[in-house]
Amino acid sequence: MDRAAKHFEEQRISKAVDENLKAELSKQGIFATTLQELYNWGRKSSLWPLNFGLACCAIEMIATTMARYDLARFGAEVFRPSPRQADLMIVAGTVTKKMAPQVVRLYNQMPEPKYVISMGACAISGGPFKQGYNVLKGIDRFIPVDIYIPGCPPRPEALIDAFIALQKKIDGQQLTGETRPRHLNAAAPSEYTVPEFGAHDIEPTHNPGVWKPPSLVQITPAPQAGTDGTRDIQIRN
Repeated sequence: MDRAAKHFEEQRISKAVDENLKAELSKQGIFATTLQELYNWGRKSSLWPLNFGLACCAIEMIATTMARYDLARFGAEVFRPSPRQADLMIVAGTVTKKMAPQVVRLYNQMPEPKYVISMGACAISGGPFKQGYNVLKGIDRFIPVDIYIPGCPPRPEALIDAFIALQKKIDGQQLTGETRPRHLNAAAPSEYTVPEFGAHDIEPTHNPGVWKPPSLVQITPAPQAGTDGTRDIQIRN
């Protein structure tokens, strides 16, 4: 067994022992935990979404809070009307270029730690309106997104699944080290540039710190192409 595998096995055994010790102590009314577990538990159990919707996905978001699905079971029933009192933005619906500056401005006004769920095909990539001149091709071009929910529109069960996925993500975050969350990294930005209307489009068209356009792939005929019709592929950044 190499050193890395041995270290992993020791950690696994140590964690198992700790869990057994916790189980025994809990029977006596004593609960043992760490500061990191307590901190993450508090964050994941009290998500306060921002109370706003953009298009038809917002109807599914509203249905998630009603008695049939009861989002309150996950500690996220407190929808706040002010971004200064919310820590979760659910981008529910089509983001037009006219609305994009307002979405980014609301995100900037939210306090850290804050999270974003991109709900529906329109919020993720523009959906059926992707080729339209007036629709943003994904809100992740301007603000960081934690969870994506595909669908048109996604059902309330999908939003609940996204909440569970976000809670698992929060629960596994480290308070120190390179993998610590963004709000614990002083060098990471908390606000992003709010786009403005230009002569032909919103400017900037994306925030480079969040999203970068993919490399262009150009297929050109080979200098000496064979009879089988093979081609060279040139990748241009």
